[in-house]
Formats: sequence, structure tokens, C-alpha cells
Amino acid sequence: MIKNDTLRNVLYVDLTRKSFHTEDRSDLFDKYLGGSGVAIKLLEEECPQGADPLGPENPIIMAVGPLTSLYPLASKTVAMFKSPHTGNLGESHAGGRSAVSIRMAGYGAIVIKGASERPCYISISGNKVYFRDASTLWGMGKSENVGKVIRANEPSSGLRTIMRIGIAGEKLIPYACVTTETYRHFGRLGLGAVFGSKKLKAIAVAGKRSLPVVDKKQYGKLYESIFSRATESPVMKKYHEIGTPVNVIPLNESGGLPTRNLQSARFEQAEMISGERIAQQCLGKRLACAHCPVACIHIAALREPYEDEPYFYKTSMIGYDYELIFACGSLLGGSDVSGMLTLLDSIESYGLDSMSAGVVLAWATELFDKGVISERETNGVRLRWGDYASYLKALQYIVEQPTDFYTALSKGVDHASAIYGGQEYALAFGGNEMPGYHTGPACHIGYLAGARHSHLDGAGYAVDKKLMVNKAMTPEAVAAEVIAEERWRQILSSLVICFFARDLYTPEVIIEALKLSGFDFNEDALRKIGEEIHTEKFRFKIREGFSFDALRVPKRIFETRSSVGMLDEQFIKTAMEYVKNEILSKVG
Repeated sequence: MIKNDTLRNVLYVDLTRKSFHTEDRSDLFDKYLGGSGVAIKLLEEECPQGADPLGPENPIIMAVGPLTSLYPLASKTVAMFKSPHTGNLGESHAGGRSAVSIRMAGYGAIVIKGASERPCYISISGNKVYFRDASTLWGMGKSENVGKVIRANEPSSGLRTIMRIGIAGEKLIPYACVTTETYRHFGRLGLGAVFGSKKLKAIAVAGKRSLPVVDKKQYGKLYESIFSRATESPVMKKYHEIGTPVNVIPLNESGGLPTRNLQSARFEQAEMISGERIAQQCLGKRLACAHCPVACIHIAALREPYEDEPYFYKTSMIGYDYELIFACGSLLGGSDVSGMLTLLDSIESYGLDSMSAGVVLAWATELFDKGVISERETNGVRLRWGDYASYLKALQYIVEQPTDFYTALSKGVDHASAIYGGQEYALAFGGNEMPGYHTGPACHIGYLAGARHSHLDGAGYAVDKKLMVNKAMTPEAVAAEVIAEERWRQILSSLVICFFARDLYTPEVIIEALKLSGFDFNEDALRKIGEEIHTEKFRFKIREGFSFDALRVPKRIFETRSSVGMLDEQFIKTAMEYVKNEILSKVG
């Protein structure tokens, strides 16, 4: 690392004592780069074994990487914590301005410990940290309004981010998220609930500085090369024009789009909720994360009349992407774009993870449809496929919890199905609700075997594409590809490179970019670091009670045809046995 690079600084904040200090942790950044690598080591240091995820001893770790603020598309922040949703590793990534703001404030990572007695928010401005009273913000509905209040009261120079929770986080719902810059989120595994347990409403970070590089001339050339490739790439152009919703139609045509709680993987009205259709009818604007030339964030403008003033209209700006369309569109059997966007806006206002919320509502709808529950459990709500009025009311009740059924739903589909039945179609993997892909066995192996049970762990859907061509791939070969991809992604997430840019940031480009930032690694060394980070994550998971043998596979995935045909249960069992043996051999 370059001598005067502030990446080495870790800011430690104690909410209980209202104190802070900075430590030089070159030891971590020199070895693990940043992001996921540094975060897992800090989590191991700061989180006691067996810690209550909603107790003051559970730390919040936020980490960025050495390429942040220097190169395009390296602007994710990695958050790590013990998840209240799964009971083991919580890891969530967010774009927006958070990573660049943390880097500009002079830190490579922030560790937040303890808990405040009263609602508060933290304001970090360079080397100063302020603890502000947030009593008037506690209970405030829209996170957008929370951001406006903090912006008005925290004027500061440089780049600023405001990360905040909604009512769901305050109520400790274990799939509550943290919103940053209104349309970006630390979305999965319950970071919002961890904030809420600490009475932490928000974190504002601002800073302004110059960063050192080894050779300015070579840096300029490499920057221009990456920038040009990003702006000229057909893939990036696709994400700019339509965004990730461009995947709706191809997935539907291949039979990989989960529909009506995965009773089908094809949605007969997919065209109505396609990225192309929404962009044509509703696109209001495109946004980009800091230091990104692509602008893949798509915002819909929903124009609606006021109830009591039919000649006056309000326009709501609502973010959408593929995962949101899956969770609140096809999975709920809904094709009414206005209804879907209104539901997404409500989920956003409460501060819930959209994928978990959608899966929970889909499971509850099937339960109601089968007559397992009635209006007695649902507090009078008649849950029907595609009925957004009923979903809006049910969502409100999940937050308010007026009945035992909604209290169960607020804890996730794994928990609720253990009480009310329907586990065979409760779409959760390792306690985390299913993402939007039913492309074949590899995607489900990835959900089960991934360190954070996410489609972004090992890109199993990409391996499923290979299976469409080479159906002779063995379970072991599929599992090996998923693991290898996840281990390489530890490098990408330690450098906090957007996974959309993984083909731009080849090993050769990464090695050169790191060299100009003061790091000297070859590809073999990077891959060994990736494997070590992956192993450390599972070491933490197993320490906190995770077991491969306890993983539940929803039977529904074997009942619904996927993109590669019907799935073979034995194929997945064999693949998971390979994964288990491979990971346990490294963990020791």
C-alpha cells in the first residue's frame, strides 16, 4: 500500500460510550485488499461467538477497497454483521455514493459497536464524528424524508452519503434493509434490524481529498481504458438503456422466471412487466452510482390522481430492477405495473428487503389459496394472485403485526412455514428467501452453498446456461464451477467492483490497477486470497451454528420445470455433498 493512503484507517465507533478512535490496519488491507476480505476479518475480531444478532455486541462493519474513487465501477460498500435473519453471516453490498464517501472521508472501513439508549444518528465528516439525537426521526415513514432532514442539518463539503432505516428496521423485522441515496440498498439479511437494535437511525459520511497513485501517467491510461470499455461494451449499453429488467423476457422464454410462488417458471403476462414495456411507458430517469458511467439504475414515474382531488395528480419516482419485478410481479402473479410499482414504493417506505417481502407474500397467497389459512389469520385480507390492494394491506400488517400470522410472516418464510405448514413450497435457502432465478440446478446449489445464500455468490444461473449446452456435466463439475466463481468474486467484492463489470476487470486489469495503488500481486496470489476469504466466511458461519446437513431444500423446485428441464433431487444432493466436503476440508 502507498505510504500516505488513508485506506489503512479503520474508524471504530462506540454507540454505548459515544466515543470513537481510528486505527492503522495496514495489516488487514495489505493482505485482504479491502471490502469483503477486510470486513470478514474485522467481523471475526469484533463479534463474540454466539452473539445475539440484535444485541449490542453484534458489530456493523462497512468496508471499501483500494480501487474506490480511483477507477470506474469500483464503488460498492460491503456491510458485514451477524444476520438476524439467518443467525450466521450477514453480508450485503450497496452502490450509490457510500463507498466513495467513506474513502473521501479518509477510511477504508468503519466498525460500529454497542447500542445507544436513545435514537441517534452518526455524522462522520473527515476525522470528526458527531452523535446526533434522532428522536424526532424515529418513526418517520419515508426514508426519503429522513434523508432530507439530515441533509438540511448536516451541511458539509465533499461527497456525502446518508444511510438510513425505515420503520421495519426500528421494529427489528429481520429482513429490514438500509437505504442509501433513496434508490440503493443494503438489501438482504437484515442490516436494517441491526441498525434498529442499536437505536441507530442513520449514518451520514462526507469527505473530500486526493488519493495517491504510483504513476499518474500510467494511471491515466488505465483509467481511460477501463472507462472506454465500460461505455462501449454492448452489455453495459444494455444495462444503461433498459437496466436489469431486460432479463425478464429471456428468462421467461427459457422457463426460468419464477411465477406464482414458483408453481410455474413461465408467466403468461411477462410482456406486461418487461423492462422494455416499463421503460416505454413509465421511465422517469436513469441514475448512476458514484464514479460509474453506465447509469443502470432505472426510476419509474408513476402518475396518480389524488383521492379527494381527481383533477390534481401526484408523481412518485419509484426504483425498479429485475429482482424487484420478479418478487413483486411474476412471483405474485401480477401484471398491473401501477399496482406493482405502488407495492414497491410501500416496501421502500417501510424499509424492507423487496425479495424477502415478495417471497413471503407469495407463500402466504398460496397458503390462502389452498385453504390452509383463512381471513381469520389474515385479519380479513383475501390474498389473491395479482391483487395488489390485498398485498398492500398485508404488507402493512407485516409491519404492524396485528395477528400471530403476521408476526410469523415478519420473521420470514422459513419461520412462518415451520408454524403454519407449507414448507414444501416455502422458497427459502439457508433461511434467506429465494432470488429470481429457476434456471437449473446450479442456481439452487448457489443459493444453498453460497456464503450469503444469494444469486450473486457464485452466479449459478451462468453455470445453468452451460448445462443447456452440455447436459453431460456432472454434479461435481457443476458444484466445482459454482465454488470457483464464488472464490474469484471474493476478490471482486474485496475491491468492491460491481459484478456487472466483472468481464471488464479481468485478472490482468486488476493486477495493473492494484500495482498503481501500491499492491503487488499476481493472479495465483489473488486466487489464493479469494479462496482464503471464502474459507474465512464459512469458518464464521460454522462458528455461529451453520450446518450443511441442516439445509432445507424446498420440494417445489423439483416440481416445476426449469430452463434445463425438471430438476433431479439426487443431482443436487450429490453436488451439495461435493460442496460440503470441499469447504470443510479448507475450514478444518
